[in-house]
Amino acid sequence: MTLNGWIQILVFTLLVLALVKPLGGYMTRVFTGEPTILSPILRPLERGLYALAGIDEHDEQQWLAYTIAMLIFHVAGFLILYAVLRLQAILPFNPQGMTAVPEDLAFNTASSFVTNTNWQNYGGESTLSYLAQMLGLTHQNFLSAATGIVLAVALIRGFARASFSTVGSFWVDVTRCILYVLLHSEYMPLGHHDRQ
Repeated sequence: MTLNGWIQILVFTLLVLALVKPLGGYMTRVFTGEPTILSPILRPLERGLYALAGIDEHDEQQWLAYTIAMLIFHVAGFLILYAVLRLQAILPFNPQGMTAVPEDLAFNTASSFVTNTNWQNYGGESTLSYLAQMLGLTHQNFLSAATGIVLAVALIRGFARASFSTVGSFWVDVTRCILYVLLHSEYMPLGHHDRQ
């Protein structure tokens, strides 16, 4: 390995170590429901989403119910993405008149994006409509990443709560992850994260 390669590894490692405490503290506040700098703005939206979905944010799930909720979430995401890809020829936001994605490619793409591997066997601009890219792929980029994060959070809770039978609520965790972590990190520069 070159000196440049070793320097890059060292810089990356130092950056990760420097971010552990501030980012870890922020994520702990998010997933325990403590206030953050974004709470005044996002908390009403969060409550509204729970009310709309009929979710009580204080009800926690056992690990099996948490896993089933995650699987239902992913199966629904897969079916929606597959349908959008297969039906893109008749759906709106298709000014180039893209045809339906073939069955095998739609299946491969949907399963890839739902599992957060994002493997693409096509040219996006020459195969997918705007709707398929916006509603399908971008939507799954957030949801599959959120699922991976909340499963790690549930695993940590499971280890930390050895005497408890619950690991949180999948629906609450995924909502908080999208609102407070993924959208926050997407639209807030690194230096502007709250420092509580």
